[in-house]
Amino acid sequence: MARYTHTKLIALGSYPALALVANSADLPMTAANATDKQEVVMTGKDLIVAHNTGAGARTVTITSVADGRNKRTGDITSYSIGAGEYAVFGPFEKAGWMQSNGKLYFEAEHAEVKFGVVALP
Repeated sequence: MARYTHTKLIALGSYPALALVANSADLPMTAANATDKQEVVMTGKDLIVAHNTGAGARTVTITSVADGRNKRTGDITSYSIGAGEYAVFGPFEKAGWMQSNGKLYFEAEHAEVKFGVVALP
């Protein structure tokens, strides 16, 4: 399976360069690919924003890994987002979430879910 790699917005933080340029703080939202799924290169301070643009509820899943003690996995499984609603997940630390390729895996059941990823400063 070839996952779609999201481009993330680097949050501007408390002291952004002023004046802000148009679109510099805009969060790009990309439709979920239910077949290939999604990933993003992890920083350890990543937020995932999911927006359900459909008329009915849709679900998202975020895949965890065993932690450093190899004892914990705890996927966020089939989290339901109502029609028109947004959900925000994270920030995700590397321990327990970073896959062996350095990425965070996530998915939605339908393209009506749009994802955006924010890296906190």
